[in-house]
Amino acid sequence: MPITDLLERNSKLYGEEVALVEINPEIREEQRVTWKEYELIQPTSTAYYRRQITWSVFDEKANRVANMLIERGIKKGQKCAILLMNCLEWLPIYFGILKAGAIAVPLNFRFDSEEIDYCLKASDSDVLFYGPEFIGRIEDIAQKLKKEMLLLFVGDQCPSYADDYYRFASNASSVAPRILIEDKDDAAIYFSSGTTGFPKAILHIHTALMQSAKMEAMHHETTHADNFLCIPPLYHTGAKMHWFGSLYTGSRAVLLKGNSPEAIFRAVSEERCTIVWLLVPWAQDILAALDSGKLRLEDYHLAQWRLMHIGAQPIPPSLVRHWLEYFPHHKYDTNYGLSESTGPGCVHLGMENVHKVGAIGIPGYGWKTKIVDEEGNIVKQGEIGELCVKGPGVMVEYYKNPEATAEILKDGWLFTGDMARQDEDGFIFLVDRKKDVIISGGENLYPVQIESFLMKNNKIHDAAVIGLRDQRLGEIAAAIIQVKEGMTLTEEEVDEFCVDLPRYKRPRKIIFANVIRNATGKIDKPKLREIYAGSHIVEDQNKS
Repeated sequence: MPITDLLERNSKLYGEEVALVEINPEIREEQRVTWKEYELIQPTSTAYYRRQITWSVFDEKANRVANMLIERGIKKGQKCAILLMNCLEWLPIYFGILKAGAIAVPLNFRFDSEEIDYCLKASDSDVLFYGPEFIGRIEDIAQKLKKEMLLLFVGDQCPSYADDYYRFASNASSVAPRILIEDKDDAAIYFSSGTTGFPKAILHIHTALMQSAKMEAMHHETTHADNFLCIPPLYHTGAKMHWFGSLYTGSRAVLLKGNSPEAIFRAVSEERCTIVWLLVPWAQDILAALDSGKLRLEDYHLAQWRLMHIGAQPIPPSLVRHWLEYFPHHKYDTNYGLSESTGPGCVHLGMENVHKVGAIGIPGYGWKTKIVDEEGNIVKQGEIGELCVKGPGVMVEYYKNPEATAEILKDGWLFTGDMARQDEDGFIFLVDRKKDVIISGGENLYPVQIESFLMKNNKIHDAAVIGLRDQRLGEIAAAIIQVKEGMTLTEEEVDEFCVDLPRYKRPRKIIFANVIRNATGKIDKPKLREIYAGSHIVEDQNKS
């Protein structure tokens, strides 16, 4: 069945139960209003700390969005883009688009005006929902956009060149539209992270979205009694598809606007959250705060927190082991996936396999995997090759880009671009991105392996390894190291620590600096290369 059926089912079964809570910790204590006070102020006011909607209100708001779009001539198959920060309006708008039979197009909130314009054109979008945070960026391109699409502003003081979303939606019918939606209908276009030029438009059908919802609930044994804390941006498949587990079970979720350790612990404590999905930097920050005493477990109600899981980038095993020292009762899972595979879960560790931490895991529910060489032949167990996945969550195509689609989709298999190996127990270990492999003196160096080793050092907060040009070796491994707050670390200490690494794997250049990560927590290696490749060409070529 299409993903919209789950929302309608939840409205009937759990109508008066809370579906979504939004918490905004950035509002100062003296500015905060209670939920009952909020009901008395303007519905678009931002002077709130906490908002919530029930499943019936969620469904009703989605119906109003759908009917508003239909009244304005949007037909089945047309595209509607969403450019919003995480907020209580985000998911009702997303589901309203789907209920209209249209295709939802979430946009990265970090896109600049040029990228927004590019993605709207690449996806053939006819509507753009956007929030107040993006007024400046939209103003730069508003005149040409207004000629081509409907601009709907979600916020106070609607600009003159846009239409007021709240006014239009409140005047639309709350009854579900009579639009036939089938499993094979196109549902959403997500954009790749765009680390190699402009991002690609990834087309998914309703079957893929439903697969991710059922898979998430099964992988993490989600029940109706759970409460999921969602922190990452909803435009990304990671956050959205993990929340789909809550949708599948009709359970509550909390949208937290902020990722400080204190804000996360307070939300878990006050809302009694049971499942939290973190990115590596946030988990690192929490552990650093606990280690330093800035955060104390006894100050919060955390007993109900049963699962912490991480995805979106390689996870240092040392981080997980450290985490379990503070939270020995926690279940843990690693989630691997791509936007092209409807987000996380095509491979996952499994909550029962913490003894295999370091692996990304085994094929997820409904998925198959294989590891192949350059000719597409399956490699021997233990050998490194490219990871390929196959299942009901594989994208239909890169929208209107058959050449790029043919490069990554072959006989139903999605070639991930990730280098991996499989151990004797069938667990898959990610080695590195194919494009990030460093070839130094004829040897293949895999930065993830070196980064994981460096993260064992208790003075290192974060580490990234990139290739820098070298006249003799072609490339050498350079380590960007972010030292923990309050600690000192020298290049000589790093060199001494790396003695246990094979000589050819040791970083030949050490750079002490902050590790740059993108909105989904992945190390932004193109940006790091841009910063350091020109100004740090190796001079000491005899360093070993």
